[in-house]
Amino acid sequence: MVGLETADDAGVYLLNENIALIQSVDFFTPIVDDPYTFGAIAAVNALSDIYAMGGKPYTAMNILAFPIDIFPAWVLAEVLRGGAEKLSEAGAVLLGGHSVKDDEPKYGLAVTGVAHPSEIWTNAGAKVGDELILTKPLGIGIITSALRKSKDMKGNVIVSDVVPDAVKKRAIEVMMILNEKAALIAREVGINACTDVTGFGLLGHSWEMGKASNVQIEISLKKVPVIEGARELGEEGFIAGGNWANLEYMSANTDFFPEMEMIDKNILADPITSGGLLIAVPKEKAKVLLNRLQERGVQEARIIGRVVEGESRIAVKP
Repeated sequence: MVGLETADDAGVYLLNENIALIQSVDFFTPIVDDPYTFGAIAAVNALSDIYAMGGKPYTAMNILAFPIDIFPAWVLAEVLRGGAEKLSEAGAVLLGGHSVKDDEPKYGLAVTGVAHPSEIWTNAGAKVGDELILTKPLGIGIITSALRKSKDMKGNVIVSDVVPDAVKKRAIEVMMILNEKAALIAREVGINACTDVTGFGLLGHSWEMGKASNVQIEISLKKVPVIEGARELGEEGFIAGGNWANLEYMSANTDFFPEMEMIDKNILADPITSGGLLIAVPKEKAKVLLNRLQERGVQEARIIGRVVEGESRIAVKP
C-alpha cells in the first residue's frame, strides 16, 4: 500500500481486507548523556513513524551497537530499560532484537504496527485549503547539538556546559512524549495527511508532504513553536551538522521572505529527534482539532500554515 515512492514515514503492506501491516525502523547515536533517557527517546522516535501512518504499534525489535569493552554493562542495561519502558507505555511488546559490538553506542528499534486499510494516513493526502498543525516545538537539534559539543562520549566536560538546565530539561521532555495522544485525537477529528518531523526538519518533511500531494505548503514563521532557549543557542553557533545539508537541499525548494534571518532558516531546517506530527486537516476542522489537542495535554500544538495550490514548494511567510 505504501512503499518508497513518496518518502513516507513507514511501509504499509495489505495483509487482508481488515488489516494493514505498518513497519518502520530507526536508530541513532546518543544525543543525551543519561543512558536510560537515550533509550527512551530512541524508542519514542521509532514508535512515532507508526503513529504518523495512523496505526497502533504492536511489536518491536531492539537494534543495538555497543562498545562493551569501554562502557560498563549497567549502561547497556539502562539504555534497554529506557526503550522497554516506553514500549510498555505505548502498549507494544518487545520480541527481541540484535546487537553488535561497535566503537560507538547506537540504539533504536524496528517497530510493527497495524491499522485498518481504510484508516491509513500518508503524507500524500494534503488538499488545497487544508491548515497545517504541528504538535511539538522545534529546536531540539540545536539543543542536542549544544549538549554533544560540550561533552565527549563518556560525558566528560570539554567546554563549560552551555545549555541551561531548564532548556535541557524541556528538550528532553519534548523528546520523551509519545505521539500517541496526538494521533488518537487526529483520528477522532478526521485529517487528510500526516507525517512526523524528524531528521529532515520542518522544511524537509513539509516539502515531502507537498511533493507527494502535488500542492504547495505555506508556513507562517511567527506561528511555529520553538523551545525557549533554542534560538539563543543557535545564534551562538550550536547548529547540528545535518542542519546545513537540510538547508542547502531545501533552499532550492523554498521561498523565504526577504527579511528572514539566518537563525530562523536554521530553526526550520533543524534536524529533529523525536519530533511532533505535522497534520494537514480540513480548514473547517482545524480549530476543533487544535482545541482538543491543547485541552488534552498537547499544549504546544499550533496551526503553523496552510496548503495552497501551486507547484511543490515551500513558501515561508513572516
